[in-house]
Amino acid sequence: MDMPLVFKRILLKLSGEALAAGKGFGVDTKRVEEIASELQDVHSLGIQIAIVVGGGNFFRGTEQAEMDRVAADHMGMLATVINALALQDALEKLGIYTRVMSAIEMARVCEPYIRRRAVRHLEKGRVVILAAGTGN
Repeated sequence: MDMPLVFKRILLKLSGEALAAGKGFGVDTKRVEEIASELQDVHSLGIQIAIVVGGGNFFRGTEQAEMDRVAADHMGMLATVINALALQDALEKLGIYTRVMSAIEMARVCEPYIRRRAVRHLEKGRVVILAAGTGN
């Protein structure tokens, strides 16, 4: 007998370091594929998944003391977009529709974050990956 779901929607925070798989820098595609496979298992249960992805595997603004804080934060936000696109690619190769949404407008790369649109994507069974913040 199937057990009822405890949660119908989850928000996962995925660090950039998790995507680097111990290499310290960049994206380990094998590890990203493993994470995508685990997400596929959860998604197949009918659970709506939103993911906030970090960018520490490319850039960590808090370690740049000599750099303007706003510039460093923007660079870190852009690093999250790189990770979001890598995760989107791995999920879509498994047949899972995804949407990358960002507080920074990048129309050719991802959608702007609009809360109601994100919820609608989730309701349609898409995985929503939040990159570069939500502007909240």
